[in-house]
Amino acid sequence: MNIATFYALFSTTCFTLVGLWWNVVQKHDDWMCDPAQRRVVGGVYLSFLLPGLMGLFAQVGGDEQPQIWRSAFVVLAVVGCACTLRLLARTRGDGFVAPHQAGAALLYALIAVVGAFPEIAGHVGLRPIQAEALMLIAMVVLGHALVWRFMVGEGRFVEEEERAASSG
Repeated sequence: MNIATFYALFSTTCFTLVGLWWNVVQKHDDWMCDPAQRRVVGGVYLSFLLPGLMGLFAQVGGDEQPQIWRSAFVVLAVVGCACTLRLLARTRGDGFVAPHQAGAALLYALIAVVGAFPEIAGHVGLRPIQAEALMLIAMVVLGHALVWRFMVGEGRFVEEEERAASSG
């Protein structure tokens, strides 16, 4: 697949996931009432938004002007890493979320490093924009894992138990 086509599809997918995530969030007012939960919800949002933005910049710069996507990837990855580390510091007690956030912080850091030092990608036989694409795919997979936690994980079981208790 052409890398420009990949990033076009990838960005579209990420922005669709942002919209779908906000539809889910709107159905769970309780998530937004709890500050800790709200921060995690925002972290999921960023795990789709930032890769989508990176994909847009990859399309603008492409192979012709790599400085555009490289600088955008560095800036957005630094923002993502800082936000994720801040969130990680506040959610250490959550045994499911913390490892995913640590993984996301690591991916953001690696994305920034490859953006700043693209020759690193050559050590694994990839063009820099391809290496970035693989890490962005992993970022979206982590975002999906967090969505899974919200939809069928611990929070969902508590909601079902509360419904059962109030109807019984």
